[in-house]
Amino acid sequence: MRFRFKRIDRLTYLTLMGLLCVACQPVGRAFAADRSTLDEAKILGRQNSALVHAASAGQEIDAASSNEPRLAEYRDRIAPALRDSCIGCHGPEEQEAGFRIDQLDPNLQTGDDVSRWLEVFDVVSNGEMPPLEDGLSDADRSRITQWLSKEIQTASQVRRAENGHTSFRRLTRYEYNAAMQDLLGLSYDFAADLPPETASDDGFKNSSEMLHMSAMQLEQYRELARQALQRATVQGERPIASFIAISMESLAAEQQRQQDEKFDKVLKRVKDDPEELAKQKSILQSKYAIKSGVEHLQNRDTGQRFHARWQYAATRNAPVPTSIRPQIPSEITTVAVIPKGRALKLHVGDSLPESGDIRIRVLAAKTRADQHGDPSLALIFGHQASNNSQAAERIDSEIVIRADPEDPAFYEWVVPLHDVVRNPYRGVTELGEKPNPGEFIQFVNTSFGPETLRIEYVEIETQVYDQWPPTSHRRIFTDSLYRDAEPNEHNEALYAREVLTQFMSRAWRRPISSAEVNQRMRLFAAYRAAGLHFQDAVVEVLATILASPNFLYVTRVQVGEEDPKSQESGIASQYELATRLALFLWCSLPDAELLSLAKTGLLRDQDVLIEQTKRMLGDEKAQRFSKHFVQQWLGMELLEHLEVDEKAYGKVFDESLKRAMQDEPVAFFDEVLHTNSSVMDFLHADYVMVNDRLASHYGIADVHGPEFRRVALPPDSSRGGLLTQGGLLAMNSDGKDSHPLKRGVWLLQRILDDPPPPPPPNVPEVDLTDPRILQMTLKERIEDHRNHPACYSCHARIDPWGIAFENFDAIGAWRSKIGGTPVDSTSELFNQQKLDGIEGLKRFLLTNRQDQFARALVHKMTSYALGRPLSFGDRGQVDQLTQVFRQKGDRLGDLVEIIVMSDLFLTK
Repeated sequence: MRFRFKRIDRLTYLTLMGLLCVACQPVGRAFAADRSTLDEAKILGRQNSALVHAASAGQEIDAASSNEPRLAEYRDRIAPALRDSCIGCHGPEEQEAGFRIDQLDPNLQTGDDVSRWLEVFDVVSNGEMPPLEDGLSDADRSRITQWLSKEIQTASQVRRAENGHTSFRRLTRYEYNAAMQDLLGLSYDFAADLPPETASDDGFKNSSEMLHMSAMQLEQYRELARQALQRATVQGERPIASFIAISMESLAAEQQRQQDEKFDKVLKRVKDDPEELAKQKSILQSKYAIKSGVEHLQNRDTGQRFHARWQYAATRNAPVPTSIRPQIPSEITTVAVIPKGRALKLHVGDSLPESGDIRIRVLAAKTRADQHGDPSLALIFGHQASNNSQAAERIDSEIVIRADPEDPAFYEWVVPLHDVVRNPYRGVTELGEKPNPGEFIQFVNTSFGPETLRIEYVEIETQVYDQWPPTSHRRIFTDSLYRDAEPNEHNEALYAREVLTQFMSRAWRRPISSAEVNQRMRLFAAYRAAGLHFQDAVVEVLATILASPNFLYVTRVQVGEEDPKSQESGIASQYELATRLALFLWCSLPDAELLSLAKTGLLRDQDVLIEQTKRMLGDEKAQRFSKHFVQQWLGMELLEHLEVDEKAYGKVFDESLKRAMQDEPVAFFDEVLHTNSSVMDFLHADYVMVNDRLASHYGIADVHGPEFRRVALPPDSSRGGLLTQGGLLAMNSDGKDSHPLKRGVWLLQRILDDPPPPPPPNVPEVDLTDPRILQMTLKERIEDHRNHPACYSCHARIDPWGIAFENFDAIGAWRSKIGGTPVDSTSELFNQQKLDGIEGLKRFLLTNRQDQFARALVHKMTSYALGRPLSFGDRGQVDQLTQVFRQKGDRLGDLVEIIVMSDLFLTK
């Protein structure tokens, strides 16, 4: 028999060696991977994982099932090791971080030092403490972490069983808005007048500890509900629509008329002076010439071009609405050409209705079929009441114009007039008078590249209803035999009861008792007796339903449950589970399918629950989960309020870049979620999710258009993952330069769930008037500041993480030099682990901190899913979830299912 030997590649070799070595790795240590690629570091880190290679989660639970604290083991084996290595800094003579290791109560089940033991576990297991010179052996380190791990898990289970918890809270602002939209079938912003929420220590706005309500707030909710219901319902005959048509021919004709008048006036004045006549002709021709890169009107047959100027005083020439839809011209010769960054602004007069929806349609196309990318078009609605008084706002997002020049297409926006800023002088002054009562629309070419587009025709339709009564009205006043029966008091009451019952069941997410309906019917009768019209009386009662705690609060004792014993057992009822699932994945109410499964008692079935989770993640409403979880997890409000140095970055950091930066983390999370990829992609990925604006900022070529898409990165790219995303780097700057302290704190707090303690009082500030300080680099200033005794303990933990980001400036752009000096992004962690810039940071996290990051993400998402802060009593279950998550492959979609199927999620 002959054997053929084949040389294996380096990655395969590292994989095999890692599998052989993992059993002998001490807790918190990793074998050398300094020369590995980041993809190899992912594999090495997984091989080093204590959770991946631990016993199954079920066996771990059994091992920790004893409720007795192992105090003898602590006394004989753990205390001596801690005393030998830690007493110097945490003993009688010195108490760094404010505690003595020899005075901690080892009984985690009843003692008061649990938070300190958690700190000990984190720093010892991560290899941060004690310092290497204090000589904690690998065997002792492993022994300490194993003892603490089991004691923490057991104590967590005991304390949770004894103390319990609650997720009783009201809906957040964004949950209220989504719930109202889904309930009424309208896309308005119903929460615009509600105050913003305060985030919890974990960064979440849906935390039960923050969401309380006063009597005044309840009254505000009643008024908001009344307004929403009035917008959702209608009375009487269908309103007559009106139409405004704007052709580019008419605009060009007006420009031609004004131009001819100006020429005639001047020529008549100087007709007898040939020299002056030639001079004035030249001046006028120059004045009306179209400069490159400016929007203009163009006759495609003759090539003649006119300015597309918008004049404040020309509002008197606004088109007049008609009651008949105008005919679209069969042949259009004059078009508006809008280059990148330019706009076409049009008067619409003062005839638009006070409320309701209007539909704005535009016939548009690209100017050339062979453009690299498709141009994007945004709509702005506004008014200018006087010379120095203008208000305008952007409507929704851009529309991508894909139609070719020979085949233009209609694109449209539906604008709810109630949600836009209106001209306060409508109906007060006449068109042509001052203040001006007119309004305008503006089409902006928001393309980042050189793409140009053209507009051929614009149509505005008011009183837009696809049917009458509209769908929102039919959702409330449903079809019924009682509605169509002979009108009398008896049939009216039966129909009112039917309407109220159906609406209450959807709004309160559960079956409704007869007593609850009878209570609302008495209120309805009182309104009718007071003279209110039937529909108005119903709307008033519905407003009380939407202002009820049964709608505004979640996870509360509910009347009419199918399983009253669930209120005593601690198990969430079927309907509570439906609500919790909908709030987690849709930030809204459960739909009819979830409520139907809850009614039949099937929702808790494991297969059904998994199937529903997959269904809900596949629904477009799951985009709310990606948006709100990511923004709160990463603390992205900082980016919303970021102001950069105009002198340094004003020409680069524009609104389109800021919007792209805000969208990137959400788009990236959504990609990982829907491809069910590993969450280690958050630490590093070989791809990015970008649009053209962001790609340009990153130096990535051949990306065209405003849509986000997945783009592969070359091996030497400095991007990939969350840590190098421009918006997250920019929001953790001071707007002028990088800010290593902010970036380090953000990494510890948001990514690793290991927030540093708050700074002590009277911390000295860096004296920027000191010539010695001014001559230092930013890194040198930080090191100098860290040398102050009051600052060292915190900064030694924070600064190295932040310095690793130094190759990124204040807006997250890559730099290799600062003022001609090469960037020094090397640093050394407290345990003397060296980080060589962002690549070194990623490599260290992937190789050494996968377990910590995985647990941090499980902790954060579980807290968000439950709508409450996690306590020590939850720690054991979070650890178990993390172990299951790691052993299943770290995939994000799997994590959602693991949380949904957990005891934490299925109990109150």
